[in-house]
Amino acid sequence: MSASTIHTTGFAHYSLAWSPFFPNRLAIASSANYGLIGNGRVHIASMGPPPTAPSLNVEKFYPTQDGLFDVAWSEVHENQLVTSSGDGSIRLWDVTLNVRLDLPIRIWQEHTKEVFSVDWSNVRKDSFASSSWDGTVKIWTPEIQHSVSTIHAHTGCVYQALFSPHQADLIASCSADGTLKIFDLRAPAFLPSAAATHASAPALTVPACVGAELLTLDWNKYRPFVLASAGTDKRVRVWDCRMLKTGPGVGDASVGGAVGGVCETDLLGHEYAVRKLQWSPHRADVLASASYDMTCRIWTTNPPPGQPQLMRIHDAHTEFVVGCAWSLFEEGLLASCSWDCRVNLFRV
Repeated sequence: MSASTIHTTGFAHYSLAWSPFFPNRLAIASSANYGLIGNGRVHIASMGPPPTAPSLNVEKFYPTQDGLFDVAWSEVHENQLVTSSGDGSIRLWDVTLNVRLDLPIRIWQEHTKEVFSVDWSNVRKDSFASSSWDGTVKIWTPEIQHSVSTIHAHTGCVYQALFSPHQADLIASCSADGTLKIFDLRAPAFLPSAAATHASAPALTVPACVGAELLTLDWNKYRPFVLASAGTDKRVRVWDCRMLKTGPGVGDASVGGAVGGVCETDLLGHEYAVRKLQWSPHRADVLASASYDMTCRIWTTNPPPGQPQLMRIHDAHTEFVVGCAWSLFEEGLLASCSWDCRVNLFRV
């Protein structure tokens, strides 16, 4: 085992996230039996000083009764994080508490199916979002025992929902229906008093993956309204969502709104479905992708003349690669996680 790998035997990884407060701290969401049945764990890992390569060590872990699919650090409390679970629950943890207690400090149970993603807003730092296979996206604050808003976003599984890093009231989601949707939380339907039970009108619908499932998306950190998306069609696409056309929502004709989005870049190379995307927090043109083809790939959308857009292929994993995350503090440092129960750190 290399110095830049940790192996959590028996627990396949689904997601990982760097702490926004501590440059050497990493959280990993894991599941036994590949998330099909059994327990879960959230691992807290630390990165040691790099003599030649960064070293990773698991500091502690917290067990759960069902598999974990995603994890997000709090933007207001340096020792807290949330996890999403296959039993439909969301749990808030404090990593300073005694690991033997095995207890979260709060549990929310509103989703009726698996919760596949959680995301903490880095603009409105008291809010986080969850998305579920029940077709909804919910907005939460840690102090309140119930969700503050529910978006009936898609007709199929909502694989991911992310707050805009530029505007506090915008959230994007992607789904099994092949669409990318952007919602404006200032719309009357999303106010806490609305309690809508029907489909929620998006501000914009992008038909990003026609005839296939859209599994992942990410907002560009430097270019507002530019997003990347990918799914089961194996293609990574970059969208400029400022280009609009009025009309009914694609894939949901009963819902009004704008349809648009111009594909700036179409990145080809993955051999199987792409499960995770993340733009670099340090460069506007660098994007990482993780795929069922057991690779993590790094792309540039602005290559030098005559150079390819594919910068690197990391193929050290031996199972599906389902997560990747750029370090927020060290440019070019990327973590990847896989169903092979390993987390790899490498520099681009």
